[in-house]
Amino acid sequence: MTPAAEMVEGQFLGVTAPREKARFIVLLLPFERTTSYKKGTEHGPARLLDGSFGVELWDEEIGSQTYLSGIHTEPAFDCSPPAKLLFPKIKERVRELLNFKSVLFSVGGEHSLSQALIPPFIERYPDLSILHFDAHADMRSEYEGSPFNHACAMHPISRRCKVVQVGIRSVAEEEAHLLNTGNVTTFYRHEHRDMGKLLPKVLEALTGTVYISIDLDGFDPSVIPGVGTPQPGGFDWFEGLELFRRVIEKKKVVGVDVMELCPLQDTVNSEIAAAKLIYRLMGYIARK
Repeated sequence: MTPAAEMVEGQFLGVTAPREKARFIVLLLPFERTTSYKKGTEHGPARLLDGSFGVELWDEEIGSQTYLSGIHTEPAFDCSPPAKLLFPKIKERVRELLNFKSVLFSVGGEHSLSQALIPPFIERYPDLSILHFDAHADMRSEYEGSPFNHACAMHPISRRCKVVQVGIRSVAEEEAHLLNTGNVTTFYRHEHRDMGKLLPKVLEALTGTVYISIDLDGFDPSVIPGVGTPQPGGFDWFEGLELFRRVIEKKKVVGVDVMELCPLQDTVNSEIAAAKLIYRLMGYIARK
């Protein structure tokens, strides 16, 4: 945990580095418009920052203090405009941040934000593929009258680059025919529970350059209960970490988003777990 005297408010882990020198940039996106079950994802980024103050700076698995590589947290993005106006603004901001050659970690907010976050990476990396970690397929073309819905997060992305879905265990009939076709490779959770067999298949399906899009409900609710639409049967903590570690070791990971943190009352379990997840992923990248 960051010593109180050194803590910097509004910064991930309470630490900061100049943006120009930071290995990692954290972009906060408190956006919520279309959540269809539990509300509260707009509070996810702020609560995750709070939770990060409970994460030790020395990472027991990495064996070092990853923050020394430099972490800079951007001020929370103004997410008040409607999605059709907001998403182009987010795309432009991501394009600007990519010029710093840091690894961008975007924190939401609902998963529809990935529609705005990923296109600048596609523009910059022609061989990009997406590791989509989620309980839900998110492949509807629109939902409840909007293509910007959280249930549509991966649909437009799959039209532009390869999407590899892991942990899927909730699919609507109208999107089922889009899975395991075209650019989409889907590993249903009930069919792929053996990590030793799953990991080689995931690595083979991904290209050399990878963007990781994480909906926290990819984890089992026993690990992270504070999500918008929890589903039973997800990854446990160490299974999820093994997946991300192997991908980071074998591929070039250029960006990460962590979405759908929906804080619960009277517990900080989910926000601390989400903050530790981000710090651990930073550690894997820095170690490589």
